[in-house]
Amino acid sequence: MHSPFSAFLMQSNARPDATMLLAPASAGLAYAPQGFRITYGEMRDTVEALRKRFGDAGYGVGHRVGLLLENRPEFFSHWLALNALGISIVPINPDLRPGELDYQLDMADVDLIVTHSKQAATLSLLDRSRIRVIEVGEAVPAATTPALRQSGLADDECALLFTSGSTGKPKGCILSNTYFMILADWYVTQGGIAEIVHGEEVALTPLPMFHMNALGCTALGMIVSGGAIVPLDRFHASRWWQSVSDSGATIIHCLGVIPAILLRLPESPYDRDHRVKYSLGPGVDAKHKIEFEERYRIPIVEAWAMTETGGRATTTTACDDYTPGQRCIGRPRKGMEYRIVDDAGNDVERGTPGELIVRAEGDDPRQGFFSGYLKDEQATEEAWAGGWFHTGDVVYEDDGGLLYFFDRKKSIVRRSGENIAVLEVEAALAGHDGIEAVVVTPVHDDLRGEEVFAFFVRSGDGGSGADASLAEDVIRAGAERLAYHKLPGYAAFIDAPPLSSTQKLQRGEIKAMAAEFVRTGKALDFREFKAGMRRKTKQG
Repeated sequence: MHSPFSAFLMQSNARPDATMLLAPASAGLAYAPQGFRITYGEMRDTVEALRKRFGDAGYGVGHRVGLLLENRPEFFSHWLALNALGISIVPINPDLRPGELDYQLDMADVDLIVTHSKQAATLSLLDRSRIRVIEVGEAVPAATTPALRQSGLADDECALLFTSGSTGKPKGCILSNTYFMILADWYVTQGGIAEIVHGEEVALTPLPMFHMNALGCTALGMIVSGGAIVPLDRFHASRWWQSVSDSGATIIHCLGVIPAILLRLPESPYDRDHRVKYSLGPGVDAKHKIEFEERYRIPIVEAWAMTETGGRATTTTACDDYTPGQRCIGRPRKGMEYRIVDDAGNDVERGTPGELIVRAEGDDPRQGFFSGYLKDEQATEEAWAGGWFHTGDVVYEDDGGLLYFFDRKKSIVRRSGENIAVLEVEAALAGHDGIEAVVVTPVHDDLRGEEVFAFFVRSGDGGSGADASLAEDVIRAGAERLAYHKLPGYAAFIDAPPLSSTQKLQRGEIKAMAAEFVRTGKALDFREFKAGMRRKTKQG
């Protein structure tokens, strides 16, 4: 098996009557209120029909097609059909603002989008003269450029996923078929409490398919092991446990924020009425992990990976015990070489925090990693300085070879599993007439791991109005250019940001200031405000 399609074809031919996709009625899906169940054989027929339609239209290797299909069954059928032809997909985040979407589509050279609705808010301001949009079931327009061929090879691009790094704009990560197959292989061979039984697992995820976790682990992991996928539209706390119970899930995926929310729920008959063997929950707060495992009787497997590293450089706690209450990310995968280094690139002593740098064993250190950042060879080579991929994550190692997460070097906010580049947020907020400068930093949040904190400096004509009113105006204006989750959850006004002697922002001091402002109650809390903005957007 060299591609997701080849893995799917093998399973669909061997076990056509086995369930591939399912959702119970209790999931409350607006597009499938009674739920659904689709077998591998039924999906194979759909995929083959789609493969013919896109093939007849001239699509193949060298083309990218945007998919605005959320976690619906149509996403999977289109992904597999396009993959069969060697076409790369660009999964679209439905929460993107027009400017953000334009940037990604332009970067990716996408000229065709498949969507569940042409009226989707994300597409409202899209230039239809430049990018064609079709709904599921509509005729496929002819490709505008010829395909190189119409069958995918192992090293061909499978998907382009955007991830925020330390720069102001998201980078497009080129991910090959090999990348996804290695990631799925890691997922199904972790062993220990994450042991996968072929043909018996049911994996439930609320995570979106524009993330490598959902696409490469849950979806492809179940395909290669003959399991079933339960793709929720998103996380809904009120119906989570009934959905888990009714679906028969044996594996659940939840980022750090989800256990924190679930622990706030009142006790329910469904709390332990489930078949779940384990939860894959990267980034779970150590205290929440202890409480969650005790209350729900579900062990949480911690893990570490990046979109860039895929499954070639990753870790898991599935086979190891460690002291409860610590942020252990587990043992590195076999075949992964790693070092923990200081700022000068020297190895640190065991137990000392340092940056994790990684590569693959063997002659090709990049084998199984991302193929590079799209149209940014310089950033790709900088990430691979010295022949090692520089993760930007600070970890330390114990005497038993387990790794523990310490902090991040990159200027990002990791909110509910989303990487948010502070420079992107700063650029979007800085255009308001009432402020002269804006500095963004992460700050701890008990529920979402981290939240966006913005420091504002008033402009000379910023007026004498209340800080809260001006901050609201700035955030509301920023909402025209940023997805809701990137907007500040906290804000404060200062006279000037701290600068070094070379006039560079002192990011460490800024982060410490934000924590102190929240601790002492001097920060303006906009978390509910931005949540309300999101609700209004959904209703509109």
